[in-house]
Amino acid sequence: MPTFTALTTLADAARAAALGDALERLEPEPVGIGVFEMEDGSGLWEVGGYFTEPPDDIALAILAQAFGAAEFQVSELPEIDWVAKVRRDLSPVEAGRFFVHGSHDADKLPEGRVGLLIEASMAFGTGHHGTTLGCLRALDRLDAAGLRCGNVVDIGCGTAVLAMAAARIWPGPVLASDIDAVAVEVAQANIDANGLEDRVRCLEASGFAHPELQARAPFDLIFANILMGPLIDLAPEMAQASAPGGHVILSGLLVEQAEQVLGAYRAAGFTLHHREDIGAWATLTLRH
Repeated sequence: MPTFTALTTLADAARAAALGDALERLEPEPVGIGVFEMEDGSGLWEVGGYFTEPPDDIALAILAQAFGAAEFQVSELPEIDWVAKVRRDLSPVEAGRFFVHGSHDADKLPEGRVGLLIEASMAFGTGHHGTTLGCLRALDRLDAAGLRCGNVVDIGCGTAVLAMAAARIWPGPVLASDIDAVAVEVAQANIDANGLEDRVRCLEASGFAHPELQARAPFDLIFANILMGPLIDLAPEMAQASAPGGHVILSGLLVEQAEQVLGAYRAAGFTLHHREDIGAWATLTLRH
């Protein structure tokens, strides 16, 4: 099956993230989207989509003009085994005590580390991105400080790597939910591969709109590694779902968006416990 890429660059991080969101609504739909800060010191952001059929040139031109981006460059990629390539290129990630790896690197698990298996074919949420890495470090930091949470939920779980990390170090039940049915399937496959099917339960839900989520609240710890808009919208619900003294770990937001998100959560009754910026991305640990 051929693969086509459509790549552009622009200088504003917020507009780059918004352009990435807009790409999701194209027809034909992309099978993957990436938004990355370029590492050449230019200050530019690269936004790209991957397609299994040629993308609509006119739609791409309109998007580029609307967001002030350079003209999209469309290319057809050679037919290669992309999973095999990712396995070669995707090295394990260490985040505190956590060691996120593919099955091809299972023998590299250092002694005393907590292993989390995420296959290369399910690469979003492996820990390489600053948001996932920040959340794993935040969890490790809370645990190292003596926190023990008996009731945990991961909202917008993706691969469920955060839910699995909590289940590895604490004995209580963990819920993982995502609005996307495919993400729930991916999460369940990862949970099964890690032997955590009796510890982590996956649900398809938008925010906290699920009977099981509502029945299990209040939570001692809530992960939400999503985007700024949904994080702000969820602040009141997050306060209702969080136990007094409970913690939330938020990411998926750019450094320049962190204060706006923090303001919404302060208004909902949270205080800042810790903040970590990794590259262009911020992770907030808050206490209710």
